[in-house]
Amino acid sequence: MATLLLILIYLAFIGLGLPDALLGSAWSVMKQDIGATTEMAGYISLTVSFCTVISSLFASRLLHRLGTGKVTLISILFTTLALLGFSASSEFVFLILLAIPLGLGAGCVDAALSNYVALHFKAKHMSWLHCFWGIGAMTGPFVMSFWLTRGNNWRAGYFTVGMLLLVIVIALLASLPLWRIYEKGSIEESDAQKLVSNREAVRIRGVKSSMLAMLCYNGSETAAGLWIASFLIAGKGLDPAKAAAYTSLFYIGIIIGRVFSGFLSTSVSSKNLIRYGGLIGCFGLLVLVLPVSHWGAAGALFIVGMGGAPIYPSIVHATPERFGEKASSSVIGLQMASAYTGSTLIPLMTGMVAGRFGMSWVPVILLVLFGVMFVATETANRARKMGIR
Repeated sequence: MATLLLILIYLAFIGLGLPDALLGSAWSVMKQDIGATTEMAGYISLTVSFCTVISSLFASRLLHRLGTGKVTLISILFTTLALLGFSASSEFVFLILLAIPLGLGAGCVDAALSNYVALHFKAKHMSWLHCFWGIGAMTGPFVMSFWLTRGNNWRAGYFTVGMLLLVIVIALLASLPLWRIYEKGSIEESDAQKLVSNREAVRIRGVKSSMLAMLCYNGSETAAGLWIASFLIAGKGLDPAKAAAYTSLFYIGIIIGRVFSGFLSTSVSSKNLIRYGGLIGCFGLLVLVLPVSHWGAAGALFIVGMGGAPIYPSIVHATPERFGEKASSSVIGLQMASAYTGSTLIPLMTGMVAGRFGMSWVPVILLVLFGVMFVATETANRARKMGIR
């Protein structure tokens, strides 16, 4: 039964990743069909991000009342309906409205499943869980590309991904009794305990540091995906096609790194995975700052992805041990909210700096972010379970 539940959790995380790159993949065609401009995609993305942060902050309350199974089901259902709505939309205002349930669903399911795995499964499953997010994030653009090569049919792309998510919704609905069996003890116990609020959780020693670490890591990951290709074109003289291919090495490094860190987690603590990953990532970015060859830059991007790979899942999985199981859902919700805030604001600020001072500043900014993240994780690593202050 545990294996079946893990399969469902992995499927749900694939579902979490599926929509992430769809808008960017399809927008050049979508904007023509609905009469939008290029920058309007940013408004949709900002709406999704804002709602994701909000739902992350409310995740602990929903988990306390409904349990992980129902929260996951409702969240994926929200995402499914939003994507099916995208496929039928003919005006920009509808896309903005549909971005609301899309963001609300993403924040809740991420926090809910991350907390559940942190409480009930070994660290390796947390690393592999986020690998499956990567599989979903890569699959979405492939599906969209398939339909764009067949008459620029972006609506069919959204509809196909929506139907894939509907299959996951049906599987989650059928599995609700299984979730109740696994959560029976924890739900009864949580009913007898007062919910740790976000305000109380943020006062626990080390929580602010872990939030800062998540903000810096997620922000640096998103900024790298957005701006590294432009840096390679302007700073290394690569053509756009080769720059895009080199950027994919960063994500390949993340996926491979999370596979290996899952195996390493059986003998290496989360604290050391975070520490060594941060150091490796800093080394890769330092190489990227230096005047290295194209191949050197490609290798550095892969190293950065490999180094950063264990940081996000290891911080989350260590949360119940560091801050107590009672507070874990609230703390993880705060961490997710910080992570999504970073992925919203840091790429924007990186672009502003690079636009003013040059693209050569992109790896420097990322190196600073990794440095701040390393200091923040070391501070959080020293935190003990001290309860609410």
